[in-house]
Amino acid sequence: MHAVVLLKEILDWELPASKFRVDDEAKRPPLDLGPSLLGPFEQNALELALQLKDAGVVTRVTALLAAPGEPVDGLRKALALRCDEAVQVVAEGADAADPSQTAELLVAALRRLESPELVLAGRQAGDWDHGQVGYLVAERLGLPAVGLVFRAERDGDRLRVWRVAPGGVEQLGVRPPAVLTVTSDASLQLRMGSVMDRMAANKKPITRWTVEDLGLSPERLAAARRLEIVRTWAPEIERQCEVIDGDDPAEIVATVLSRLEELKLLSRSP
Repeated sequence: MHAVVLLKEILDWELPASKFRVDDEAKRPPLDLGPSLLGPFEQNALELALQLKDAGVVTRVTALLAAPGEPVDGLRKALALRCDEAVQVVAEGADAADPSQTAELLVAALRRLESPELVLAGRQAGDWDHGQVGYLVAERLGLPAVGLVFRAERDGDRLRVWRVAPGGVEQLGVRPPAVLTVTSDASLQLRMGSVMDRMAANKKPITRWTVEDLGLSPERLAAARRLEIVRTWAPEIERQCEVIDGDDPAEIVATVLSRLEELKLLSRSP
């Protein structure tokens, strides 16, 4: 079984808030604001694909990423973890924040990959949090989709999958081809590649397809767009600090309580 993992690189989520800013003209954070990393849910999806390969359920894993430029770090990481191949759709002119356009690019790439039996995606991107791409891909490929999956194993000619549900955990039988969106779980912490694997990954080729290579015209890509970003901004948080001095703990506590009452953050019980 051939599995394809849909990846996305996002701005490092541990970037200090003091360094974060939004480009008013581009309506998003600048590209050079900080390092880019694989999103957390994409890491979960990649780990699940690798676990299925370890178990012999999957024989081939392809990492697929759609983005402009050369975001090779995420694909190199996938190769270092022994993905069999890495493919980038060079998405010049596409809006990475638009789930519909992203799905259009990925679907075209998946068809060129001869429609793999299993597609795994993160439950949602770690930057815009739309949570739509996996389902849009499934719809356009005419495949069943199961969301919020955190475990999967072979069950005859089907996959048995465990997913988070409102009432707890559900188990479903899914007959490939299918799309799974993967959520976080302690069992899906992305493994670390060995030093030798990381060195080898730097020498492996990354296949790059342009929009033209996939047979997508600029007009078709523009028609796939469904999102218009009107305005983005970073919230302004006002912080105040007040130091209360004193040598007597009881007196300090009384002063703190009195001050909280003045600020209407605390009211005395009747």
